[in-house]
Amino acid sequence: MGASLQAAGLGALLWPGAAQALPARTLAFPRDHGSHPELRTEWWYITGHVQAQGQPWGFQLTFFRSRVDATQGLQSAFAAKQLLFAHAAITDVKGQRLRHDQRIARAGFGVAQASEADTRIRLQDWTLERSDVPGSTAADGPRSRYTTRITGSELGLELQFDSTQPVLLQGQQGLSRKGPDAAQASYYYSQPQLAVSGHLTVAGRSMAVEPGTGRAWMDHEWSEALMHPEAQGWDWIGMNLADGSALTAFRLRRADGSALWAGGSWRAPGQPAQVFGAQAVVFTPLRTWASPHSSARYPVQWRVLTPVGQFEVRALLDNQELDSSGSSGAIYWEGLSDLLDGSGQPVGRGYLEMTGYAKPLRL
Repeated sequence: MGASLQAAGLGALLWPGAAQALPARTLAFPRDHGSHPELRTEWWYITGHVQAQGQPWGFQLTFFRSRVDATQGLQSAFAAKQLLFAHAAITDVKGQRLRHDQRIARAGFGVAQASEADTRIRLQDWTLERSDVPGSTAADGPRSRYTTRITGSELGLELQFDSTQPVLLQGQQGLSRKGPDAAQASYYYSQPQLAVSGHLTVAGRSMAVEPGTGRAWMDHEWSEALMHPEAQGWDWIGMNLADGSALTAFRLRRADGSALWAGGSWRAPGQPAQVFGAQAVVFTPLRTWASPHSSARYPVQWRVLTPVGQFEVRALLDNQELDSSGSSGAIYWEGLSDLLDGSGQPVGRGYLEMTGYAKPLRL
C-alpha cells in the first residue's frame, strides 16, 4: 500500500455505497506509470536507505493525486477538479531525528500536474519523473529510471533510482484486494530493489550517496474505493532483502486492533511472485512507542508471519511520525526499519507504515 492514504484527501478512500469492483485488466507500460484521473485516488511512493558521509540515512517521498468529486460537473477552468499533495522525509539514524516537509496545490495553471502518459509529476518545485534506462533491452521490457528533486526548509532530495528487476505486479496481476468485498481493491505494482544515486541535503548540508550502498522501493497504486467501513487503518511493510528478494505484507485493522484483511507477496530474484492470501499474513506487535505529539501508540517492533517464514520488523528510530496537517491533515508513522529472520539475523531493510493510530482515517 505504501502511502498514507488519508493523505489522498477529502475522504476519497472512504467507502462509497455505489462503488463497483475494479475490472481485472492487463497493466500496460509506460501508460500505467502515468496518472489515472478517472479514479478517485492515486499515489507514487518511494522509500529507501543509503549511506552518505559514512552514516546511514532513510528517505521517503510520496506524490498523491485526488479527484474532487464535488467539482467534476463544473465548467470553470478555475474549479479544483484534481488536487496534488506531496510528502517527503529524511531519517537521520545516527542523530535519531526525522525531518519532513509537504506540499499541496490544485492541478493546473503550471503549478501542479501529473501526466497520464508516464510518471511525470510536478508540484510547485517538487518533481518526480520516469524514463527508460538508456540501452536497456531486457526481455521483460526496458528498465525504469526515476529522478526526483525535492527542496524543503530542512531537507532536500536530488536522487536517481534505477530498476534492477522487473516490475512486481501485486495481487492478481496488478489487481490487489484490500477487503472482504470485491470493490475494496486497487491497481497496484511495485519496483523493489531500485539502485540509488545522487545527493541528500540535511540542514543545508549536501551529501553524496556512497555508490552501491543504497536500495529503494517504489509503489504505484490507484483506486476508486479502498477501505471497508470497519477499517480503522493499516500496517504495511515493503522490504528489500540483501539477497535480492522483496517482501510485501499488510493488514487492515478494525478499531479493536483485529485484522479485517491482509495480504502481501514474496519474490525471490529471477522467480515469479508468490501472492499471500488474506488468512496467511499475521502481524503481532512486540513493542510500542507513544508519540508525545499525537499521543498515539505505535507498534515499532512487529512479528510478521507469512507463508515464506516468520520475520521481525524493528524501527531504527521510534519517532518517525509525520504530521501532514499542512497538506492532508493525516498523522501517520512512516519509518526506516530492519527486517530480521526467524533466528533474529538481519536479512533486509525497508519501510514500515502505520496509519489510523492517531485517529481513524475517516474524515
